[in-house]
Amino acid sequence: MKMLSLALVPLLFASPALHAADDPATGPYAARIAKVLKATPLIDGHNDWPEALAEKAKDARWTMDLRRLDPATYHTDVERLRAGGLGGQFWSVWVSADLPQVQQVKDTLDAIGMVHSLAARYPQDFRLVRTAAEMRAAHKAGRIGSLMGVEGGGQIDGSLAVLRAYHQLGAGYLTLTHSRTIGWADSATDNPQHDGLTSFGEAVVHELNRLGMLVDLSHVSEATMLDALRVTKAPVIFSHSNARALCDTPRNVSDAVLKQVAANGGIVMVNFAAQYVSEARRVWGADHSAEIARNNAPPFGGLYIGDPEGAARALAAWEAAHPKPQATISQVADHVEHIVKVAGIDHVGIGSDFDGVGDLPEGLGGVQTYPALLAELMRRGWSDADIAKLAGENILRVMAAAEKTAAAMKDEPEGSAIPPADPA
Repeated sequence: MKMLSLALVPLLFASPALHAADDPATGPYAARIAKVLKATPLIDGHNDWPEALAEKAKDARWTMDLRRLDPATYHTDVERLRAGGLGGQFWSVWVSADLPQVQQVKDTLDAIGMVHSLAARYPQDFRLVRTAAEMRAAHKAGRIGSLMGVEGGGQIDGSLAVLRAYHQLGAGYLTLTHSRTIGWADSATDNPQHDGLTSFGEAVVHELNRLGMLVDLSHVSEATMLDALRVTKAPVIFSHSNARALCDTPRNVSDAVLKQVAANGGIVMVNFAAQYVSEARRVWGADHSAEIARNNAPPFGGLYIGDPEGAARALAAWEAAHPKPQATISQVADHVEHIVKVAGIDHVGIGSDFDGVGDLPEGLGGVQTYPALLAELMRRGWSDADIAKLAGENILRVMAAAEKTAAAMKDEPEGSAIPPADPA
């Protein structure tokens, strides 16, 4: 496929997912979107398709046809990526933070292999890239420029040499933690141990800067965010996070941190996961988890302990009385605009988290739906220049800045710090 042109407008909006009620993407904005995405690659900071394939398809993923997959099972396939106008992707090479770290390294290499396999099997669609210039060149050639994001500091197993190996294989960023606090950094969703980064954590940030890899602060605690912002020499990213002022989860970014991201020159790439978009959905999720524990929490707790069928009936009754709130594309746009209001137009991007989440907002059900979000923002009065910044120009600027920092550090020796033990 050649680079996006106005002739592809019908393809961009062919998916039924784009034809929601009052969806403007099928009307006056289609040509504008196509024009923007011809000049600027739409770059997504986070998609978990490699892990989804590993979980659901197992070994068949290495040989199965990935051009068209069941949309009820996957948010991503090659045809829908093309329909959505995607120009660049940081593929997440996530593995479970609950695994022993040496196993995390093995599984990370497996996931990296999957991304390399995509480029090898579909060379007309994907091209592995390392730099902002290579991303632009891939887009110009009609390919989806592909890097990787290592989604958790545990995946380096306390070794800067492993980090360097990931970089050589095409990893573009390291998320400092995933869901668990590790020996050198606190997670947003685990008990803190370090009040942010340890000295080894600071050494990891320094080595990322030296390599030209991006420091990703999604999933980390606010103290870790602030420590990383204090020590980094290059702009940081949040590869898939939202505004905490609109959805009050520690996975999102507070206004105080947003202001520091702006001063740092970094970027927050907006996440589509319903529980990080909608405050009502977040609260409902907490209540739902509490109701499950209230009904059946073996071995000693729960109103229906020892009666799983009774617990299931009670939960079903609760769900009927408390319908799950639906996140919307409008709420995603609200997060984008809040980040712009606090940090500025140069500091926002898109980090969907497709194939890494369950519930998605209405109107954003798969990778074919990126244009619907752009159209929603155009409906709100966004200019083509600002849409281009959101779509790709901002992250390309951040990538180029990280490359410039690495060039300035090229004479420094490789990092050799020793990490502390992981917390019990």
